[in-house]
Amino acid sequence: MRRIVVFSLASVLALSVAAFAQDTYKIEATKGLPGGDVGQAIQGLLQPQGESLLDSSGKVLSEVWLRKDLDAAANPDTSSAVLYGKIAQGSLVGVIHFPEATKDYRGQGVKAGYYTLRYELIPQDGNHMGVSQYRDFLLLVPVAKDTDPAKAVTFNDAVKLSRDSTDTGHPGVILMDSLSDTVKTFPALFQDYSQNWALQMEAGLGAGQKLPLAIVLVGQYQS
Repeated sequence: MRRIVVFSLASVLALSVAAFAQDTYKIEATKGLPGGDVGQAIQGLLQPQGESLLDSSGKVLSEVWLRKDLDAAANPDTSSAVLYGKIAQGSLVGVIHFPEATKDYRGQGVKAGYYTLRYELIPQDGNHMGVSQYRDFLLLVPVAKDTDPAKAVTFNDAVKLSRDSTDTGHPGVILMDSLSDTVKTFPALFQDYSQNWALQMEAGLGAGQKLPLAIVLVGQYQS
């Protein structure tokens, strides 16, 4: 049994922490690669199996597929505020699917559909103070807008592309999390110290390396 969370630049699914604590979730392996509008250029980069997040009734809330091999950063960021500085900024990390429209933490609507996940770091400025202990996040980009998934994009271009994922003109974001201190298996679902639920999975990082990472899929930013 395992659980999850979705955020947007300072955003997350608009449900209360109390509700998160009471609800029950689990993950299951997907039946294969994503369908819908996800083209071969994207599918060819993904692991053949992803993970589905289901609620207590068995309803699929989201599906996540990681890239087979992540792009490694030329100059890894080793800051204590960065968890996954080995990943190249602006590069594709995976794909997420929302079968139904949802809401982020600020009440922004996130449209149903498939999105690529582009790795970025939250800017160190006054507009983003306190969003998260760590700066790592994934921008949601509608698959139809991500025309060159094998290529990293600039921060500004990623933000611009991500604005089409919400109904407010602000980018949609999934926050990344530190790995569980106690759950050592992959894939797995765990609850972090902020009462968020995160999915941890593994991807390649070149030269036979494996990079474990965690993505928050159910939770709420607390100021």
